[in-house]
Amino acid sequence: MPASPIYIPTVTNDTDWNFCFHLSQQNKNSAHQRPDELCFTYESRESEEESRTEEEENIDCMSLPKEKLAQSQKKIVQLIKEKMNIQANKELIRCVILSRIVFGQEHWKCAEALANLAYGYLTLRGFPAQAKKHAESAKNKLLALKGNMASDEEEREILGVMILLYYTLGMAWLLQKRGKEAYFYLQKADRTMKELTELNKGYVYNIQVTEKDLEIGLGRASLAIHRLNLALSHFEKAIDDVIAAKGVDTSDLISLYEEIAQMEQLRRNHGQAIQYLKQAYSICVSSFTENSPQTGEVSALLAKAYAMSGEPQHRDAVEIYFVKSISAYKATLGPEDCETLATIEEFCKWLVQNGNKQGAYRLLKASLKSYIINYGVCNEKVAETLYNMSRICFPKGEIRKAIQMLRKQIHQAREEEEKMTLENSVSPSYIQPYLFDPHLRVVFPIRKCMEWQIRGCAVIT
Repeated sequence: MPASPIYIPTVTNDTDWNFCFHLSQQNKNSAHQRPDELCFTYESRESEEESRTEEEENIDCMSLPKEKLAQSQKKIVQLIKEKMNIQANKELIRCVILSRIVFGQEHWKCAEALANLAYGYLTLRGFPAQAKKHAESAKNKLLALKGNMASDEEEREILGVMILLYYTLGMAWLLQKRGKEAYFYLQKADRTMKELTELNKGYVYNIQVTEKDLEIGLGRASLAIHRLNLALSHFEKAIDDVIAAKGVDTSDLISLYEEIAQMEQLRRNHGQAIQYLKQAYSICVSSFTENSPQTGEVSALLAKAYAMSGEPQHRDAVEIYFVKSISAYKATLGPEDCETLATIEEFCKWLVQNGNKQGAYRLLKASLKSYIINYGVCNEKVAETLYNMSRICFPKGEIRKAIQMLRKQIHQAREEEEKMTLENSVSPSYIQPYLFDPHLRVVFPIRKCMEWQIRGCAVIT
């Protein structure tokens, strides 16, 4: 279902700003009064001035909206720092309203406020449809004004807004999986950036989108249209830009190394992918310490990269980095965290594929309690863990042990259901042969699992 456009309230619908409009309307009405109505005697004017001296000296019909606009712009920066994205987006809407009051509907500053709102919908809320709507509106205003500016400074500022608009449109199309349209607008943003750089004699300042952002966007769009070599060149350029600006040890390089490593894996260049991930791992350890979620993530990616290479000499490295990843996740996120359990599951699959079924069984058994704590007793994930443990036991001839584990899960399901029955004072449904999660609405047939085992299935899928 297409996303509905976001409604920007008009001034008359916003009670906060009604005073500004009433004051402005009074000034307009007074300008159209008849001459004879404005002909007061000198004495009456003098008496009125004496009764309202301080008010009339200080009244400026635009001062209040200008102050409110400046306050909202400062507030947005603070809200984004505090990760209060919804409130920041509301302030961006307020800035659009105030810009219309202060500058007028057709002024480029009003278009700039719309561009900022579009960028906010993209980056703060992840709403590409709304981002595109407001970006298109701002783009049409700016294109009509471009080239007719009173000063070179205004033209430079408009080019900066155009870069933001084209980047927003490109990334919005990319979020909607439209790579061709995304690449088109990101290219326009890149050309506009070069035009602005020439006008500023090689220096670009005071814009939200950097050259690194454009290179990353172009790289992702190139990948979306299956131009892998072009995507790699853009990411290499982005890495060079970051290194030139912040050095080789900046944490900004971690995500770039991860993405470019995945591209190298698509090219089956596993050696280069491993090198990029080793660089990311080194930066993680120096920036966040060895026991951190960031290091855990990169360690897991590095383990998978070694595994994908298929080289026998890399087996030890696979095990080392899986263990490091699991240890880092356990130390920082806890043994019951989803990332920890998912990494254990990946490690167990690799162990089974490489013949170490006993090691996989021990890991699954040790993590079973964490699965139950995290997902609950009656959950498909818990049943799947027991199922995988039983599949390891069956090929070894330990049929009794495998069936015992599955029956244990049935018994746990019965106990849980009886407990829920007592707490809720309802009659039991007696679905004991199944594991049922009322939140996920998943029914996992234990007896069917046992039938599969008896048929001799031996590989974890």
